[in-house]
Amino acid sequence: MAREIRIEISDEAYEALERAAAARHVPAEAYAGQVLDADLTRARFLEGARLFVAEHGTAFAERFGPSGRGADAA
Repeated sequence: MAREIRIEISDEAYEALERAAAARHVPAEAYAGQVLDADLTRARFLEGARLFVAEHGTAFAERFGPSGRGADAA
């Protein structure tokens, strides 16, 4: 189900939003929703990754070795 929110942004930000939306051939409101959804999706993914590493990172490193940062490539 879609929800509607009302936000206030500066004139400059709205003009930038309109330009970005026009480049994608969508209304400014639709583009703002897409950007917000993508940002929230990214935030959820990163939080999930942090939780995974916190819970399984040590066991993963023991099984497969260190992350390889700074290690010589094989």
